[in-house]
Amino acid sequence: MPDLPLSFFRDCLTRLPAPDAAAIAGATARNGQLTKPPGALGRLETIAIWLAGWQGTDRPRITAPQIAIFAGNHGVVAKGVSAFPAEVTVQMVANFAHGGAAINQLARNAGARLTVQALQLDQPTADFSEAPAMTEAELAAALSTGWHALEKGTDLLIPGEMGIGNTTSAAAMAAALLGGRGVDWVGRGTGVDAEGLARKAAVVQQALDLHAPAFADPIEVLRRLGGREVAAMTGAMLAARMVRVPVLLDGFIATAAAAVLAKAAPGALDHVLAAHASAEAAHGKLLAGLGLEPLLQLGLRLGEGSGAALAIPLVRAAAECHSGMATFAEAGVSEG
Repeated sequence: MPDLPLSFFRDCLTRLPAPDAAAIAGATARNGQLTKPPGALGRLETIAIWLAGWQGTDRPRITAPQIAIFAGNHGVVAKGVSAFPAEVTVQMVANFAHGGAAINQLARNAGARLTVQALQLDQPTADFSEAPAMTEAELAAALSTGWHALEKGTDLLIPGEMGIGNTTSAAAMAAALLGGRGVDWVGRGTGVDAEGLARKAAVVQQALDLHAPAFADPIEVLRRLGGREVAAMTGAMLAARMVRVPVLLDGFIATAAAAVLAKAAPGALDHVLAAHASAEAAHGKLLAGLGLEPLLQLGLRLGEGSGAALAIPLVRAAAECHSGMATFAEAGVSEG
């Protein structure tokens, strides 16, 4: 499919669809009639009503979740910001294809379709501490890859990623979008030592100093500090919003991709739930800055969409309880 121009994505951000108000009202009314004390299912109840709004029905279901993984390489890896070389990105894409990665097992466990797209792994982005990571054409191509990755019939989207060096990119983007210095946002990523962490913070700060004049424009932040796989996740999340498909957000890198939308348009993440808070140092801080409360906290720091994949059964359970339970009238149970 042909690449879409950047103007297309900017235009989408000015006309984001809202959830179905009638479906929310219907689901809220139904929730009040189910055979349980009010509020007894806690957050499961709010998840179900949220799903109802985006699916346009007072009885939502999750039957066709999609995990869409995007892979990209980062030129900044040459600065020694990762414990692993860039070649691992290529090797892990092959592992996904052969079914050997954690996400393959988690996708099967959750009953989700898994799609994997590699974005020019032989051409890393530019080192963003010295120049913009991508040209406008490269950014448009990456956003378009994400946009087209959303499969017809998907009723819950989980964007995931693989890209050595992408926690460095995410840290730089978080700092640019939410404020702060490099040292405030960097973490150990793939497991760098103390020296590597200091080097990573210095590289991020160098990038922030270089690109600071562009920080008022979130799309430009993505172009200058992001990566192809990060931009593809942004594109996929925006595509999902335009057709009212709810999204489960994974870890630090996926949240940085989502932050671009959040800062570009009010309410741009209304169709998104944070699946988990990862062990990456700044992920919780980034979630809090975006007003997102995670569903799970399991100490994960893998990426690949793994934390969000674990939350699929939880979201499905919320929908099943809401849509499958009997009302007091249907069950012949006294409401007290």
